[in-house]
Amino acid sequence: MQQQILDKALQLAAKTNWEQLTLQQVALAMQISLADIYHHFQTKDQLVDAWFDRADIAMLSAQISAELPAKERLQQAIQHWLAALAPYHKLSGQMLLYKLEPGHIHLQLGGVLRISRTVQWLREAAGLTASGVARIGQELALTSLFVAVFIYWLNDNSPAQQRSLTLLQRKLQCADALHLWH
Repeated sequence: MQQQILDKALQLAAKTNWEQLTLQQVALAMQISLADIYHHFQTKDQLVDAWFDRADIAMLSAQISAELPAKERLQQAIQHWLAALAPYHKLSGQMLLYKLEPGHIHLQLGGVLRISRTVQWLREAAGLTASGVARIGQELALTSLFVAVFIYWLNDNSPAQQRSLTLLQRKLQCADALHLWH
């Protein structure tokens, strides 16, 4: 039921925008009660988290060969993450803006934790195993790279967001030249 609620919310919001979507609209469209939605999502923001969780799961479900160089494993992992969001590309940006509204400080803090969690899973998906100072450097670099590419992707209207994928490849190449992934 949780995935059906999320899917219906995405479908409805795509017709207008994320800001205008209400949980009441989702309940009515699904012919269920608000209590049924509450059982799975206590806030609208939890729908946003579920959407980004879906991208995390897509990334973690990808078959990425451990034989590939680290930068290629990272590229594939991030591409799978972005591809999972692509069907609702514009809506994903609206969700992010919703989290960043000035009155949503509690959501902003959650957003920072969300990025950290995704980056940790990204390290796992790519098989990065550095520890100590090297791990800290990787996490900082990967967080910066991930956020930069994601923000660029949100505004990328090229076919299949190809410019974003080119940016990702360039940034990974630069980081690889600095031996950040080793």
